[in-house]
Amino acid sequence: MNVDKETIWLGVGFLGQALFSARFLVQWIKSEKEKKSVFPIAFWYFSIGGGVTLLAYAVYRQDPVFILGQASGLLIYFRNLYFVVYERRQLKA
Repeated sequence: MNVDKETIWLGVGFLGQALFSARFLVQWIKSEKEKKSVFPIAFWYFSIGGGVTLLAYAVYRQDPVFILGQASGLLIYFRNLYFVVYERRQLKA
């Protein structure tokens, strides 16, 4: 089996998109269970995982629009995850 570089990077791109899309499935299931719109912590982990993977793919493709979009999104996802972790620590204290 001979897999070339382009095929591997295409796989990375699809993996990133799958991780990024999975966040919506996680959020939908959690919201249905609680009968209100909620964002479980897994939403932010999938956002970060998908964002990092898609950013790597964008850098490989040398697409400045895609790079800017993914990089700025990652800042937001990490910040939101910080808020979730900080709030949980405050509730435990």
